[in-house]
Amino acid sequence: MCGLCGEIHFGGGAASATAVGAMAEALAPRGPDGNGLFAQGRVAFGHRRLRIIDLSDAAQQPMVDAELGLGIVFNGCIYNYPQLRTELEGKGYRFFSHGDTEVLVKAYHAWGPRFVERLYGMFAFAIWERESGRVVLGRDRLGIKPLYLAETPGRLRFASTLPALLAAGDVDTSIDPVALHHYMSFHAVVPAPLTILKGVRKLPPATLLTIEADGTRREETYWTLNFGPAPGDERMSEADWQDAVLSTLRLSVERRLVADVPVGVLLSGGLDSSVIVALLAEAGQTGLKTFSIGFETVGGEAGDEFQYSDIVARRFETDHTKLFIDSNRALPALEGCVRSMAEPMVSHDAIGFYLLSQEVSRHVKVVQSGQGADEIFAGYHWYPPLMEVADPVSAYARVFFDRDQAEMDRIVGPAYRAGSDVSRAFVERHFARPGADRGVDKALRLDSTVMLVDDPVKRVDNMTMAWGLEGRVPFLDHDLVELAARVPPELKIRGGGKHVLKEAARKVVPWEVIDRPKGYFPVPALKYLRGPYLDLVRDVLHAPAAKARGLFEPAEVERLLAEPDRHITPLRGSKLWQVALLEYWLQTHGI
Repeated sequence: MCGLCGEIHFGGGAASATAVGAMAEALAPRGPDGNGLFAQGRVAFGHRRLRIIDLSDAAQQPMVDAELGLGIVFNGCIYNYPQLRTELEGKGYRFFSHGDTEVLVKAYHAWGPRFVERLYGMFAFAIWERESGRVVLGRDRLGIKPLYLAETPGRLRFASTLPALLAAGDVDTSIDPVALHHYMSFHAVVPAPLTILKGVRKLPPATLLTIEADGTRREETYWTLNFGPAPGDERMSEADWQDAVLSTLRLSVERRLVADVPVGVLLSGGLDSSVIVALLAEAGQTGLKTFSIGFETVGGEAGDEFQYSDIVARRFETDHTKLFIDSNRALPALEGCVRSMAEPMVSHDAIGFYLLSQEVSRHVKVVQSGQGADEIFAGYHWYPPLMEVADPVSAYARVFFDRDQAEMDRIVGPAYRAGSDVSRAFVERHFARPGADRGVDKALRLDSTVMLVDDPVKRVDNMTMAWGLEGRVPFLDHDLVELAARVPPELKIRGGGKHVLKEAARKVVPWEVIDRPKGYFPVPALKYLRGPYLDLVRDVLHAPAAKARGLFEPAEVERLLAEPDRHITPLRGSKLWQVALLEYWLQTHGI
């Protein structure tokens, strides 16, 4: 787990080692254990290292294999690298390190770019061919690891975060109106390849980008997620599906123990993280370190779920740490949290993950987390109404979108309006693709491959890596995701959602955790903006930079400031915080 960056120059010029060095420095929190830079002609790679697998200098990056004529920078973890290494050794390949990075180099040489189809893990990488000058960029199936791109005439730069690209300079930082529409309407989700800035794009998940020496390129998608039964599924009983889910999740959790350092768990007290702890205990893990976070109650809304995480910690005798955060600590940490966001993230729990990761990083370097279960097993409230609906696009927009088009036109400044409801059009195009026939399956596919990538998964990556902590997400093992897509939706949405997972979990998790009311990671102070939080928001939106930018209509901003409690989105978010967070992020990054 690390941070990577690089520059590819087209034509006769040389890549800038200075620019790459500046990007690498900006990535230092992602990789506090080492750094490296490689530059040769038109290519320069930079890397920051977090030592997780093969702690020796032999696994340092950028890694260059002179014998094969290949160089690589890589961010992530390949869980099946020992098996791949054995297979490659059988083909005659010799290894000088014991980590997963070198396995990628040899695998690319042996099988070509589609070697990614053999990988279990999370990854973003750039591989350089010395002889041809070709560079191949790749990203994992579910987009767990990020990869941002900035292109100007004759040059392409890439990095693990958007702010790293800004550190190198020469980026068009004007606001993209379509991306802004997504941010303000599509619950802050800005789908790839867009970012909020016109000059920065991101490589979509499950994508390979091949760039030739002359700058020509081709992009290919190597994995797609299809919903519906596979041959033979009609013979599966409900009990069969439960067994399949539990056994596949068990393997996924065990895969994510691959490390040369201890692995902990972020234990929220919900079903998803609890079943991870249970399966690790079942696999023989003792003294497992688990971590929970809580906030003070605001407006009668509880800010912690310790009563449930305590049940799991006691049952499985974990080494449990509870972190309680009051407003006096959370408020000063907000600037660091926003600075750690590769893109604006409106979800209230970003500050929770940020502070939790700070504490956890003092104890372990790797944690497993329960993100993704709601998206792949239909845990959200908007799925049941989509089962047999005649107009799934309208039904989805009604429950998920933060604003309709009329409200968008009222709040967004004239210079930044997209001109039409581009967010709804995006959902329409996605729903129209083959591979998901029923309305609920269309929504699950969109959420699993788009919303999940650019909201909760990105949030986990950014907030953990801000403190040099590697977050692993077993619910996003592609075997489990593909299995979940085959499970009949009736078995997922029943009983408030995640029915098949809940019933499977009863074999290993205490019933009190399974049958509890559905919770979430609550940070009430950012939902009900009051006191110093409201003062901060007011200062941000009244700052000279905000007024000069003119992103939002002043009268609408004042209306939100006057009554923040009244303006809550269908998904229980603060409309004022959404507006303020974007402007706060732009100001924090000097945009």
